[in-house]
Amino acid sequence: MRSLATARDVCEKFHNGLLEAIEEIPLMEREGADSPVLELYRTHNGPSLLVPTPYGGQAAGPLEAVRVQRAIAAASPSLGVATVMHHFTTAMLFRLAGITARLTPAQLELLSAIAPKSLLLASGWAEGRTEQNILAPSVTAERTPTGYRVNGSKKPCSLSHSMDVLTASVMLTQPDGTSRLSLMLIPATSPGISTTPFWSTPVLAATQSDEVRLTDVEIPEDLVIVSTPEDHGRLDDLQTGGFTWFELLTTAAYTGAASALVDRVITAGRGTPADRAALGTRLDAAVGLVEGAARALQDGVDGDEAVATVLTARYASQDLLAATVDQAVEILGGMSYIGSAEVSYLASAVRALAFHPPSRASVAAEMADYFAGSPLRLS
Repeated sequence: MRSLATARDVCEKFHNGLLEAIEEIPLMEREGADSPVLELYRTHNGPSLLVPTPYGGQAAGPLEAVRVQRAIAAASPSLGVATVMHHFTTAMLFRLAGITARLTPAQLELLSAIAPKSLLLASGWAEGRTEQNILAPSVTAERTPTGYRVNGSKKPCSLSHSMDVLTASVMLTQPDGTSRLSLMLIPATSPGISTTPFWSTPVLAATQSDEVRLTDVEIPEDLVIVSTPEDHGRLDDLQTGGFTWFELLTTAAYTGAASALVDRVITAGRGTPADRAALGTRLDAAVGLVEGAARALQDGVDGDEAVATVLTARYASQDLLAATVDQAVEILGGMSYIGSAEVSYLASAVRALAFHPPSRASVAAEMADYFAGSPLRLS
């Protein structure tokens, strides 16, 4: 499939040999809980994709990044989804690194090790809790003489077994009594961090999305980044960068998983030419939405407009991908569905895009107000 071939070529440029190494492993094995794909990702310079060149990284732009993510997820949906968590956090942190006053020497030292040491960063933001404010922290912090004592949990937390650093959001009370969203960089080897089984479905099991618990974890003050919002009701610089990259790369990953199904139809010549053309058109429409949003970010779209752009692409793509999967499975036929778990697995994996925050209903009013000309306020 042409658009998938383009994505694979870009992936090869950044991670030479990765796709071949992944595809040597049978699909259901590479998607299992004991899959080696994350370690393969490390050894093929995966963590360095969005790291700037002064820090030893590959400095991929948004368009290149969504193509890489699409190609990887087509080979391993779990790997595509799991590594979104690393990349959106990395992009956010290096965005702040560009504002030198925002990061301490300890924080910059940690960032400088991501590419050379292939460190993986997990995300402890507020994902996975029904009816929960998407920007609300999932951990609490108590002031200590040297920093903070952190308690709480994140479930699910992708990369839970492979992470080197957990980035956790927390609300910190300031001396003036106000609260500010902050981000803590917590080494995974810190005393008090434990992992508990949580992910029960075999779908996307290789994301390592178990529960990470923090019990009286001591964090020095110089590993805490405090946000500086102009308006407490709006996304500030800390959230906007990460949130935008999260939505963009997540949508790209699930588009890649859908591409794997469509590629099976087209490569095998299943259905009529009209069937295959309709299927390819629908999938490439989703690809175009994601790449259009990536180009907008590359051209400098930022702030509320960036968030609205990626959310629009995400929800429109979500509809397209659902229809694409249904059509692809139908064209492949019952014997293909019965004869192997792979078709049903890929179809199920694509559907998980709908479960990532924010749900469409939860931000409908805010998006409607934004389209009418108001600032975008997410809660």
